[in-house]
Amino acid sequence: MVARGFKEADGGGKLRFMRWLELKWANMEDWAFEAQDKVTALQFFKIQLLKVFSLIEEIEKKIKTMEPTNSQGSEVDFPMEAIALSTPPKTKAPAKQESEDGGGNKSEGENKTAKRLGNILVTVKGKFAAIIKLVEDKWLKQCGFSAYSDTTRAYQIWPGNNVFLFHGRLVCGPDPRGLLLTTVSIVITSWIFAVYNDDDLRLHSTLIVTLSLILTTSVRLSSMVLVNLFLVSSTDPGIIARNYQTPLEEIGTSEGSRRKKVTINGVELKLKYCGICKIFRPPRSCHCAICNNCVEKFDHHCPWIGQCVALRNYRFYMTFVISALNFFIYIFVFSFWRIQRRMSRIGSGLIGMLMNCPETLALVLFSFAAIWFLGGLAIFHVYLIAINQTAYENFRQFYVGCRNPFDKGILSNIKEALFSALPPSGVDFREVVPSGHPNAARELV
Repeated sequence: MVARGFKEADGGGKLRFMRWLELKWANMEDWAFEAQDKVTALQFFKIQLLKVFSLIEEIEKKIKTMEPTNSQGSEVDFPMEAIALSTPPKTKAPAKQESEDGGGNKSEGENKTAKRLGNILVTVKGKFAAIIKLVEDKWLKQCGFSAYSDTTRAYQIWPGNNVFLFHGRLVCGPDPRGLLLTTVSIVITSWIFAVYNDDDLRLHSTLIVTLSLILTTSVRLSSMVLVNLFLVSSTDPGIIARNYQTPLEEIGTSEGSRRKKVTINGVELKLKYCGICKIFRPPRSCHCAICNNCVEKFDHHCPWIGQCVALRNYRFYMTFVISALNFFIYIFVFSFWRIQRRMSRIGSGLIGMLMNCPETLALVLFSFAAIWFLGGLAIFHVYLIAINQTAYENFRQFYVGCRNPFDKGILSNIKEALFSALPPSGVDFREVVPSGHPNAARELV
C-alpha cells in the first residue's frame, strides 16, 4: 500500500500522475520477474529497494513542479488517499540463505541438546551423591556411629577441593575420573582373563589344576592391586593445617620476610610462605593447585588415582605400582602362552589368532603397554627412594650442585620411605569446629 498527500490540483493532472505511477510499478514487476533467474533473492530486494528510493525522489520532484493553488489564492491540504498496488511474488531463498537458516536451527538444536545433557548430568550427580550419603549413613548407623549431628566438623568447612566420604573418614582427590578409569581397566582385564581361559578347561582336562591355580593367582593379584589402589586414593596424603589467625600480609611485613631459613644436616634451606594457606611451608612441602592444599613431602599429583602422592600415602602408592606391574606381567605371560598353544593346535598364524581369540590378543597388547609404563614408573621411584628424593625435587633439580641433606644411605632411605611408622594426619577432619570459627559460615549441608 502506498499513501501520498497531494496538494489540490486539476483532475487531469492528477489522473496523469496516477497513470504514470502505475506504469512505473508495472515496470518494477517486470524487472522483478526477470531478475528471479539472474540474481539471488538478497541482491534482488536490495536492487528493488534502491529503485523504490529513486522512485520516491522522482515523485517528490514531480509534486514540487505541479504547485497547484485554490481560487482564493491560499493553499489547501488535499486529503490522504490510499492507492493499492500489486506486490512482486515471493521468490525462493537461495541455497546459501537456506544453509545459513539451517545452520542457525542446527546451532539452536545443539544448544538445546547441550542443556538437556547438562541437566541429565546434574541429575545423575545429585542422585549419585544421594546414594553415597545413604550408604554412608547406613554404614555408620550399623557401626554404632551417629549419622546426623547438629555440630559442624572440619571436613564440612574445609576450603580445599578434596572429596570426603563417610563423614570425613576417607579423604579423596577432587577428580574421580582417573581413579574410575584405573579401577575399570583392572577389573575388566581380570574378568576377560578369567572368563576366556575357561575355554581350555573343556578341551584339556589335564590342565584343570594348572589353570585353576592360574585363575586363583590372577584373582589374588587383582584384589591386591585394588586394595592398594583404594588405600592410596582414600588416605590423607599429608595435608598441612591452614592458619586461620592473622595472616602475614595483614601484619604489614615486607616481601623479604616472606621467606625463612632453616639448617638441616649442615645445609641451609629456605621456607616459602603460602599466601593461600597463610603458613610457612615445611621443608619438602608444596601447595597442590589441583587439591588446593599444602602437602607435606609432596611427590606429585597422580591423575590415574586422582590424589596427591606424598608423605602419608607414598608407601601405598609404591605397593600399588609394584602389585599392578606384577599383575600385568602375569596376564601378559599366560595370555601369550595361551596364544602359542592355540597356534600350535590349530596351525594358524597371527591373522587366524586374531579371528579365533581376539580377546586374548587384546590382553597381550594392553598388558604389554601397561608393563612398559608401570615398569618405567617403578624403576624411577625405586631410584628416588634410594637417594631420598621426591619426584617434585628431582624435576626441579633442587640438589644440583649441593648435597641432599635428607640422604641417609640406601638402606636407611628405603626404611624411612617404606617401613617407618606412618605419621599421624596433620588435620583432624572429624574434629568438631567451634561456633566462632572463621569458616563456620561455609558449612556444607
